[in-house]
Amino acid sequence: MTASVTIGEFSRLTHLSVKTLHHYHDIGLLAPALIDPSSGYRRYRITQVPTAQLIRRLRELQMPLAQVREVVEAPDVTTRDQTLRLHLERMEQELNRTQQVVSSLRSMLTLPVTQLEVEYRFVPAFRAFAVTDRVHRDHIDTWCAATFGRLAALAGREEITATMGATYGDEFFTDDVGEVVGFLPVAPDQAPREGVELVDLPAAFFAVGVHAGPFADFDRTYGALGSHVAQYNEIAPGPIRELYVVGPGDTTDPTQFRTEVCWPIQRIPATKG
Repeated sequence: MTASVTIGEFSRLTHLSVKTLHHYHDIGLLAPALIDPSSGYRRYRITQVPTAQLIRRLRELQMPLAQVREVVEAPDVTTRDQTLRLHLERMEQELNRTQQVVSSLRSMLTLPVTQLEVEYRFVPAFRAFAVTDRVHRDHIDTWCAATFGRLAALAGREEITATMGATYGDEFFTDDVGEVVGFLPVAPDQAPREGVELVDLPAAFFAVGVHAGPFADFDRTYGALGSHVAQYNEIAPGPIRELYVVGPGDTTDPTQFRTEVCWPIQRIPATKG
């Protein structure tokens, strides 16, 4: 039986805010699979994740909702692709959009879905230098560049070689703005330094998937990993962690980026379901 998730969890899987999902439901573009008749709570099946990601891509390319509906409800693949290609041609002629978004959309239409390899991991509690802010999704790239530039400079002075990362609170996904903590692991006896916090991140169990390549495709890894967790594990409260094994500070080639996405789970299963 296909797993279903709450609207909040579906928001994390797809990077669509709860407000946006409500709107898409109201206009009949993306309806939840289940609605509790007594509470009105909405649940989505994980099989709806690819459709939600396609809608998100089309809206990022400023496709009007009427045309998005034509793509989503197209009677066949040829009609759908033709509508999409015409819009992409107009966008490439009229707007100076980022090539990463265009390439990402095309890859969703042409490349087969690959199975994400998931590793289970227990991460003990650790101390870290950290920068904490309430960040809007539209500003996350600028915030990360400034934050990890500061942490990288501090790592160089302190001769720290640990992998930097960040935690993302639920509201960052559900409301498009929420708490983000950029961190750099340090020794337990590390002394404080001006300009950063010294925090203790709690121990936790995670399901971990590796995102390879540019951040424009991040939601596909989130969708695959979150769907796996919903299907086979018990989701635990707490923020998602990202570990930037190879990032912008290591290479200027986005195809070489490697990011570990760590999804909190209640426990490591004895065997994968």
